[in-house]
Amino acid sequence: MKLPSLFTVLAAALLLTACRSGKDSAPALIPQPVDMKVAPGHFSLIPEARISWSGGAGAAIMAEELAAMLRPVTGYELTTAEGIDGNIRLIIEAGTEWKKEEYHLKVQRKSVTLTAGTSEGLFRGIQTARQLLPPQVFGGETAAGLKWTMPCITVTDYPRFEWRGMHLDVSRHFFDVEFVKRYIDILAMHKLNVFHWHLVDDQGWRIEIKKYPKLTEVGAWRVDREDKPWDSREPQKPGEEATYGGFYTQEEIREIVAYAAERYITVVPEIEMPAHVGSALAAYPEYSCTGGSFTVPPGGVWPITDIYCAGKDETFAFIKDVLTEVMELFPSEYIHVGGDEADKTEWKKCPDCQARIREEGLAGEAELQSYFIKRIEKFLGSKGRKLIGWDEILQGGLAPEATVMSWQGFEGGEAAARSGHEAVMAPVSHCYFNVYQGDPATEPESFRGLLTLKKVYSFEPVPPELSAEEADFIIGAQGCLWTEYITDGATAEYMILPRLTALSEVVWTPAESRNWEGFNRRLPKMMERFDAAGLNYSRGSYNVDMSASWDEASGNIILEMTSEQPSPDIRYTTDGTDPGTGSPVYTGPLKMSGKVTVRAAIFDNGEMMGGISTKSININKATAMKVQYNTPFSDRYKGFGDRTLVNGISGSGDFNDGQWQGFEGTDMDVVIDLGRETPVSSISSGYMAVVGSWIFLPQSVEYSWSSDGTNYSAAQVIVTEIGPADQGNRAETYFASFPEASARYVRVVARGQITCPTWHAGAGNKAWLFCDEIVVE
Repeated sequence: MKLPSLFTVLAAALLLTACRSGKDSAPALIPQPVDMKVAPGHFSLIPEARISWSGGAGAAIMAEELAAMLRPVTGYELTTAEGIDGNIRLIIEAGTEWKKEEYHLKVQRKSVTLTAGTSEGLFRGIQTARQLLPPQVFGGETAAGLKWTMPCITVTDYPRFEWRGMHLDVSRHFFDVEFVKRYIDILAMHKLNVFHWHLVDDQGWRIEIKKYPKLTEVGAWRVDREDKPWDSREPQKPGEEATYGGFYTQEEIREIVAYAAERYITVVPEIEMPAHVGSALAAYPEYSCTGGSFTVPPGGVWPITDIYCAGKDETFAFIKDVLTEVMELFPSEYIHVGGDEADKTEWKKCPDCQARIREEGLAGEAELQSYFIKRIEKFLGSKGRKLIGWDEILQGGLAPEATVMSWQGFEGGEAAARSGHEAVMAPVSHCYFNVYQGDPATEPESFRGLLTLKKVYSFEPVPPELSAEEADFIIGAQGCLWTEYITDGATAEYMILPRLTALSEVVWTPAESRNWEGFNRRLPKMMERFDAAGLNYSRGSYNVDMSASWDEASGNIILEMTSEQPSPDIRYTTDGTDPGTGSPVYTGPLKMSGKVTVRAAIFDNGEMMGGISTKSININKATAMKVQYNTPFSDRYKGFGDRTLVNGISGSGDFNDGQWQGFEGTDMDVVIDLGRETPVSSISSGYMAVVGSWIFLPQSVEYSWSSDGTNYSAAQVIVTEIGPADQGNRAETYFASFPEASARYVRVVARGQITCPTWHAGAGNKAWLFCDEIVVE
């Protein structure tokens, strides 16, 4: 059995490590083992070393694979043999009490012994041992001149949770087989054991089904709108060819499933139903309520109204046929059926669905969804499988043996556990890695929202409200990566690393042993391994967060800098230049006045550890002046209230940062009282577009001024040249200069989009207008 790619390199760590002494600090292992003791000295691998094994075929296979991995790295002719007299010993002990996946690793001066109750336990032990490597080994090339040593250490270890998973959406964007394998290698390196493969959604059907070839002939392809923002893409036009997409053949799926199994990772397929099936209905519209026609959406869809017809028996026959082929490909105990975000509009209008409700004595469409899921669960159960779905499967009553994956919060998992059902926790608040991990202005485009590394590490999967008996039904947790804004593997890696690293410790290490400061000290070594392995990752945890507030008493802006790092060395500049080792060190809040651009970064031993954070401050003639709102701002996005637009502080790339003020379904019309007649030569104001969140740039901005607050000058009008469909995510400043005028009042009118355009997922709903700062010079 051959184990290629990243694992081949990584698993070689069993015997390779930088020289350490017993006086050094404990090795930087992630996830933190249950118990670890470091002793003086180290084990040295020699060219004549032998790997011995005992306990059956599993141990023999691991020993052979270990030797095959080590030979090219070390250049040594390593031999394997049955027994326990080798320099390195792999032992499976039968008949003893072992926890699932438990292993014991003991490194002594003359030998390395790895013992477990199963070959899976041996594999997990190798993941620990490999982290004793110098980081260069993760690169896969022989590092000349290295001493192949391991510190003397004793480890006893086993996982806290049974389900330790990571999800990948390949529907929104297709990822090839090689990247999927690389993704699985990353999971294995973190001791995760479930790969949740999201193979079906509106935007693409990715799994070959022999009985229904149009699922991939039609459903796997959509028109190429990749040059447009995700939520601004027009549907496919008549005669337009669908060329963007892809799918996995059944042979490729078997290859990936086997690849994961060799790494003791279970692949759980997700086949969405009853909604998120636009790609399926484009291929087979007869299983819808309306009969079609449908095309595969090239971008965002909301609400999710395209849905399988629950009133037709033919629909269930189709789904059972599909699931039969799925189960032939995936030996996993669980089959994920989605079940989320199903808009019932079509069911309400469908005679067949309404007839089903009457025939089954259902209370309404919510119970019809429950009927749908229960019917599928019964079929899966007849094949010896278990159904798992997102927490919406609770609607109308949970299927008897279903497992809930709680994504909308903790409540779904709590409800499942209290009713005696197993639950996997994946709350969006802590586990959705498709949102930003730093200032959006400096991060790859993604969903709005902020999930920092520290917040991931703070995640506790078991809600404290549950009793001890109920808590046993929480079988684990997982991270999720939705790929609307992720088109390539490098970006996918960046979005999950190192947040996945934090999650791995959450689901493996005992809760009482977890410690943010300790994890943070171990993280840089993990990042060195990522560098050597060629993995792309974020250093967002090393960014500086800057918050500013207006101080009425002094007329200054108070700027504070913080970081997730326990004791950061923050250096900053106020002249717009990049900070360096000679820049001032931040020691406490700063008083800022005038027009300043502050740039800050964290340093460690003279090296900049993360990116540079920037905050623009502009104390101008409008700052802290009275604002009259002719149109009120929304209570949902009020910022700091009446002075938000004139507090001298520009908003960041996050519209939730408190510096942006939102106007819903209306224009913005404000008047600033400058307090007295004063020369005015320019006016500017900043606006944001986040089309996916229904936020658009203004159609135009009008600036005018007055001496008496009644008679205003002719307005200077700046028209937005970027159409709503092309705005995507951006911030724009609208600026007008003019011959110097004398004015006490300045009026700013921004003409909003008012409603979302017809092509938008929120078509007809109120659109948002966001403004962050008005500057008068």
